[in-house]
Amino acid sequence: MSTATTIKNSDTIAIGGFDGMHVGHQHLFRELGDNGCVVVIDSGYANITPKRNREKFTHYPIFYFTLEDIRHLDAAGFLEHLKEHFPKLKKIVVGYDFHFGKDRAYNYDDLKEMFEGEVLVIDEVKVNGESVHSRTIRKKLSHGDIKTANSLLGHNYSIHGELIKGQGIGAKELVATINLHVRDYILPKEGVYVTLTRIDNEEHFHPSVSFIGHRMSTDGTFAVETHLLDGQVQCSENATISFVDFIRENIKYDALDELKKQINKDINIAKRELKMLEL
Repeated sequence: MSTATTIKNSDTIAIGGFDGMHVGHQHLFRELGDNGCVVVIDSGYANITPKRNREKFTHYPIFYFTLEDIRHLDAAGFLEHLKEHFPKLKKIVVGYDFHFGKDRAYNYDDLKEMFEGEVLVIDEVKVNGESVHSRTIRKKLSHGDIKTANSLLGHNYSIHGELIKGQGIGAKELVATINLHVRDYILPKEGVYVTLTRIDNEEHFHPSVSFIGHRMSTDGTFAVETHLLDGQVQCSENATISFVDFIRENIKYDALDELKKQINKDINIAKRELKMLEL
């Protein structure tokens, strides 16, 4: 059965922006049953799981509405729009803070009043006492608080990019790295991170140390680069970096030998932490 047919036959949908596909979102998806579908209202500003990257974090089919195309609708118009795409619709699942329609004037109460089927509202979800929201995760990433961001996501925060040529200093005088050009994703705070890196579509991730920020000790340009701890890989087109923990701030060193000593310390920290994760 095609994805289009599966979506058309869905009788239960979860609606939201779903940037991050985080722990709170997963609570909605648990209510979808066997014939469920995730409906993304895409504002174009998603940067934790931009565009179709959301599809990596659910087995349910995803149908996309562009916000600009539906933001003018009132509650009745919105429901009619849903029924056109989901003629067998019996159940709608939304979060407690769900709003829709022109000026975000409508909420789940309007859905309950006008929809003849079931409207299930999922209450606020907390992890370690902290409310789970995409905006909170973005804030944690901007502060380099990777571990908390990952706990709210329910998975490691990851970015994907095209492999590009670096400045050429690493392999000769420091350590070899691969360099990425990253679009659409929010980047964590400048600094050095314990990471896992996947090259192209490999099934496994390589243990790695990654740097995000301006190369203050060399040419001052901005870079996203990663050093693979298990040796060189013949790189081709793209890579995915999965963040495990923050190691340190971005620091300027006056000499390359000082920078290399620090990089070796970073590598040892990453090896220890990743080794602990294997236990």
